[in-house]
Amino acid sequence: MTSTSLFAPYVLGNLTLANRIVMAPLTRNRAGAGLVPSEFSATYYAQRASAGLIITEATQVSVQAQGYQDTPGLYTPEQIAEWRKVTDAVHAKGGRIFVQLWHVGRISHVDLQPGGAAPVAPSAIRAETKTFVNNGFADVSTPRALDLGELPGIVDDFRHAAANAIAAGFDGVEIHGANGYLLEQFIKDGANQRNDAYGGSIENRARLLLEVTAAVAEEIGPDHTGVRISPVSPANAISGSAPQPQYEYIVEQLSALGIVYLHVVEGATGGPRDAAPFNYDALRSRFKQTYLANNGYDLDLATAHLIEGKADLVAFGRAFISNPDLVERLQAGAPLSPLDPATLYGGGAAGYIDYPAISG
Repeated sequence: MTSTSLFAPYVLGNLTLANRIVMAPLTRNRAGAGLVPSEFSATYYAQRASAGLIITEATQVSVQAQGYQDTPGLYTPEQIAEWRKVTDAVHAKGGRIFVQLWHVGRISHVDLQPGGAAPVAPSAIRAETKTFVNNGFADVSTPRALDLGELPGIVDDFRHAAANAIAAGFDGVEIHGANGYLLEQFIKDGANQRNDAYGGSIENRARLLLEVTAAVAEEIGPDHTGVRISPVSPANAISGSAPQPQYEYIVEQLSALGIVYLHVVEGATGGPRDAAPFNYDALRSRFKQTYLANNGYDLDLATAHLIEGKADLVAFGRAFISNPDLVERLQAGAPLSPLDPATLYGGGAAGYIDYPAISG
């Protein structure tokens, strides 16, 4: 087996992964009271522990960071304790697991915010999109612009959540800087019209992401820190000018921080890979650690990009929902089971832990 095989082990920082297949973050809206992971989460993730690395569903760094109904957090002792059950279950199966940390920013609703407050954002510009709240989809609320003095608190929320992740037994964290959420809202000038140190220039708009990343890497170590970006994805109605120079700058700075991986959504999240012109090889060449490629990958494309040196690891998303043994299926050339859209978001065990493996 060659070193570029999708099924070969891979050294990620101080971890040895069983293979180069990564389970991408997948929001499932099943958190329990107190926004702790679902009672079925340990089973769900352990079923998928044959992935080289699992990245969990996006997880709030604070009460304010929530944007969807029933998504878990990592800022209370109860949340830490319940996540520990998940990490223990995955590790018992020989797996590795990072938690994805997010702050949704303007992709939220007043009914999800403390005291019915407005969501926060770099600027008071409402996104033309919806969120899941009160058991249905509703337009997101108009946000208020964050004051300059509030930004250190956002950085600290990520730092504290990262420390909590280690306390909960995670192997590391992924900072969510993609898909139109708060950190990308600062990056993209369609959402950021500030005229202070966090707006205007490419460097200023990248500042919050880089400060968060530096704080997390300082707290838990760069070998335990990854970052996800989506340079041209229109997810959650985000838009921005000149993405190529913007993201080349960001990636150079992230590489200099020594973080263990860069997770790149190539194209439109869950959509076309060629949604907009962009040179991903330019990011690959600028990032000196592990490049994790995401979006629209199947076995053939993943293998080709590994052989061509376009990626070190490859993320698979929805296929993992209905195929807990996706690694084994890909390796055997076995057919993949389709997912049931009706049980994708919310609910209980059905459509969550009852998809069968080919072996059983």
